[in-house]
Amino acid sequence: MLPIDFTVLYQPFALLLLAGSYIIGSISSAVLVSRSMGLADPRTVGSGNPGATNVLRSGNKKAAALTLIGDLAKGLLPLLLARQLPVENELLCAMALTAIIGHMYPLFLRFKGGKGVATTLGALLGVQPLLALIWILLWLSVAKLTRYSSLAALTATLSLPLIAWFGLQDPNITLLSSLIAILVSWRHRKNINNLLQGSEGQIGKGS
Repeated sequence: MLPIDFTVLYQPFALLLLAGSYIIGSISSAVLVSRSMGLADPRTVGSGNPGATNVLRSGNKKAAALTLIGDLAKGLLPLLLARQLPVENELLCAMALTAIIGHMYPLFLRFKGGKGVATTLGALLGVQPLLALIWILLWLSVAKLTRYSSLAALTATLSLPLIAWFGLQDPNITLLSSLIAILVSWRHRKNINNLLQGSEGQIGKGS
């Protein structure tokens, strides 16, 4: 595998694209959808997490679906736009990462954002659709077997670096997936503790 060329990230145009993807990632779909539909701010109910799962706790499935689509789009759209330009793979992967970081630590919500699962999927679709498909299949399989959404997300995400390393042999995507795995695991640390204690809520059985 060829080494990663980080120097492409230091160019003014690259920095502009990275800032743009972070800002797009910082837009909270959960808050915007909830406000537009007259629902409670997701940061004040349930887990306090501004994401689709917490919006679903309002009982409004349409709002939750729109939030999910919005969060996924935040990871995908910046990359689709960047692909119309002559950008290096290193920059594309870096933009995927900054979009996810924007969702997790949004500029507009005092850096208190969501867990990044849907935005991660969107970013993977923009960088490597095959890897995104594998992620979806892993999530669905684990979720069906265990009924734990958090365990499904963690299993699928933690599998990404190995799949990228042995299957794709792309150093940029391997590094990206490794960093995503670290970030998603950190954002799910409370869920991990709940899983270990047997107190994590299952899909369809409340929070």
